[in-house]
Amino acid sequence: MSELNRLVLLIRKLHSQIRDAVIIAFESHSREKMAEVVRDEEGDTIFAIDVISEELLLDFFKKEIAPDYPLVLIAEGLPGGQILLPAGIKEEQARWRIIMDPIDGTRVLMYQKRSAWILTGIAPNLGPGTTLQDIVLAVQTEIPLLKQHLSDSFWAIKGQGVQAIRYNRLTGETFPIHPQPSKASSIAQGFAMISRYFPGAREVLAEIDEEIIQAVLGPVQIGKTHCFEDQYISDGGRLYELIAGHDRFVADLRPLMDKVLAERGQALGICCHPYDICTEMIARELGVIITNAQGNQLDVPLNVHADVDWVGYANPHIRNQIEPLLQAALKKRNLI
Repeated sequence: MSELNRLVLLIRKLHSQIRDAVIIAFESHSREKMAEVVRDEEGDTIFAIDVISEELLLDFFKKEIAPDYPLVLIAEGLPGGQILLPAGIKEEQARWRIIMDPIDGTRVLMYQKRSAWILTGIAPNLGPGTTLQDIVLAVQTEIPLLKQHLSDSFWAIKGQGVQAIRYNRLTGETFPIHPQPSKASSIAQGFAMISRYFPGAREVLAEIDEEIIQAVLGPVQIGKTHCFEDQYISDGGRLYELIAGHDRFVADLRPLMDKVLAERGQALGICCHPYDICTEMIARELGVIITNAQGNQLDVPLNVHADVDWVGYANPHIRNQIEPLLQAALKKRNLI
């Protein structure tokens, strides 16, 4: 078995353990208990439910992965955002750089609104300059709601396509699934949107959204609708919606709002970070097009600090329809 295939099995095992531990925690404690703030960090707020997954993943890496595969583990909550394993090695001795978000979508999960996602990306250790484009293995697993008995999981080795299963947590059975991004040539009557989850320049993002939709589909007819939106507060969830064929276009442009907010004397709030988008390779392996706001590949370093803007198109037809208008709208406002 190749090293990457062995790592797939180990990471999938870890994801299963985290998923099950989080579900048990929600079954055993009140929603209010799981939503307690444990600590505030520079990049995000850490809730009680996050701590369960953080402790589990660190123990797993120390015992089951690091002894055979020296690594740099990058995740929120670690000192300086990363840790060298096994203990005592130098950074240049690490074989892999592994970036992980043990719960992406904490807020929607802790209020039992929607699924959250466990995200892991693995790249050869190329030093601090290692980026998202160096990731060669990605695994993404759903943490379902208590009332939901099915959980999806996807994994990919670069250039080898995507594998996926659906797990029935009531019976323990799994069966293969075959995700397919949308093949539609237009956003008409589909889900297409710019993410605007939190207060702070939401009206600017909405204005850009409206401008693009109007240019693509024209005025709304009485009693009709052009397309739909879904503000899923999880970048892993957004990727899933593209992978599963539910969404045709989504853009997370929050970092670009820094300029707008600075002019108002306001601070930029929480943005997407590399660990939130570390499984984008899975979407690309299925044909989804993922770019930054400028239309280039995501090439951000694997750390916990960088703010990431990203755009996803289900296929080239959707990109051709939307990207020129998106670029024009951003340039008009001096955002790119």
